[in-house]
Amino acid sequence: MNAKSMLYLLLTALLVVLTGCSTTRAPSATERDKTVQPQPTSPAAKMAGIVTPPPPPPVAERQADAIALAAPMPSGMQGRASMAVQPAYGWQPPATQDREHYAHYEDNPVQRVAEHPVSTFGLDVDTGSYTNVRRMIEQGQLPPGDAVRAEEFINYFDYGYAPPKNRSQPFSVTTEVAPAPWNPKRQLLLVGVQGYRVPAQDIPAANLVFLIDTSGSMMSADKLPLLKASLRQVVPKLRHRDRVALVTYAGSAGIALPSTPGDQHARILAAIDAMQPGGSTNGQAGIELAYAQARQGFIQGGVNRVILATDGDFNVGQTGIQALTDEIADKRRSGIALSTLGFGSGNYNDAMAVRLADAGNGSHHYIDSLDEGRRVLVDEMAQTLLTIAKDVKVQIEFNPARVSEYRLIGYVKRKLRREDFNNDQVDAGDIGAGANVTALYEITPAGSSAARIDPLRYAPQDRETRASSREIAWLRLRYKQPEQTRSRLIERPITDRDVHARASQRMRFAAAVAAFADALRGGKELDGYTLHDIAALARAARGDDPRGDRAGFVRLVELAEGLQTAAATPPGADSGADRTATMYR
Repeated sequence: MNAKSMLYLLLTALLVVLTGCSTTRAPSATERDKTVQPQPTSPAAKMAGIVTPPPPPPVAERQADAIALAAPMPSGMQGRASMAVQPAYGWQPPATQDREHYAHYEDNPVQRVAEHPVSTFGLDVDTGSYTNVRRMIEQGQLPPGDAVRAEEFINYFDYGYAPPKNRSQPFSVTTEVAPAPWNPKRQLLLVGVQGYRVPAQDIPAANLVFLIDTSGSMMSADKLPLLKASLRQVVPKLRHRDRVALVTYAGSAGIALPSTPGDQHARILAAIDAMQPGGSTNGQAGIELAYAQARQGFIQGGVNRVILATDGDFNVGQTGIQALTDEIADKRRSGIALSTLGFGSGNYNDAMAVRLADAGNGSHHYIDSLDEGRRVLVDEMAQTLLTIAKDVKVQIEFNPARVSEYRLIGYVKRKLRREDFNNDQVDAGDIGAGANVTALYEITPAGSSAARIDPLRYAPQDRETRASSREIAWLRLRYKQPEQTRSRLIERPITDRDVHARASQRMRFAAAVAAFADALRGGKELDGYTLHDIAALARAARGDDPRGDRAGFVRLVELAEGLQTAAATPPGADSGADRTATMYR
């Protein structure tokens, strides 16, 4: 290269640098008008302690972000992306699933009655999966399959079961058999349990320790501010005979409020208001301190419970999660239970919160709104706090002369071995006052053409049964009174009298909820039944809905249907073959 050429290149480079350093012009008035300004927090939100989130970005920016998110990714990144639900098109909050943690499980398989006639599981009153999934869908994201636990969807709703006639038995049992809406050649078997109700004023004295995660991860409006607003609603319901303590944990654990009489409302409210997020998380130290406070305020014959409120993003110190769950299980045997409340998104550790609640003989709930906080902590306080039956187990033996196959919907994490049913040392779920718990089986009648599994070639073809041919199955339940260690047995047949040609309203709505959970996990057993079909079924079975929970469910299914459609048809694409979003996990 000669000197003249080098000089030309240097001059060209200098012009490029000078152009890049030029001063950016000020925006025009029209452009300033297009800029979205932050809105002030409303007085009501300030009173609740919730800060109004910033508004969404301008339309052009939102559309650009959506297009970028929808673009196909390199093959090396697809494995990680499969952990997160693909976005709906159009603007939505940023995807927040990447750091959320859910325990993986496989759905219950279809079982052939001739080979496996007995099904055994423990009841479960958790509802956290439903409200957590509701949060995701309302934010414009379909959930990962492992976030969906069918029993927690079903048990979120009240089915109007008749309560027991007296308290000699803590719960009533309702059974019903009717055609499955997605395949009339199969049937659904419903088993409903309704605990006796206790008015709030009759709940025994309660010793409550709220263990509050105040780490830096709890800073966003849907975490600590929402938790504080929820706790404020509890305070007016506390009585003199109750005791309340607040323990916080972040970089270190501390006592925000020592055990205090429940009627000292001003003092309790001041302690709630003073809590601020900050620091890393030290969950194990907080749990140990909370149990120390619970022991200090222990009420003999009363309710003694630690309530852990967290996004689940906390460490367990030197001992590890197994040692921590063992410690919690040991404390429950001394009369102190533990329940968990989940908050927030992005780093939510559902698996941790559920595991700790199971170890503590408590329930797990996810709080996605102030209304849900009131529901769990105020409206259903008796269910949350007061145990009326513990270690409740269900065992059903199907009659092979009447049923060829069955499939238990949900309760995967509560499955038990057959021999565990009579073993009082094996833990199972507890039922709170006024709680109703529902289990659904999909069953295939003997002789139906809808059977999924071929019979064994060498199995006996003409099996006799000593039970009457009118018996579809035999139902057994075991439970313990709260202060006892020996279980009691309830058993009864499920017969033709339980069979209805048309399902009851409660059965139809429960079937819609179960189908929705199945659909979100892939819908492999739904025989082509769609979200549109599920919404129509639920809409027709709404019935009496004073809280609007059932109407909210219908709306949720409709939102999920819209997200499914949007995810399956990217804008501007000739074919979805190379860009089809993975709807179900």
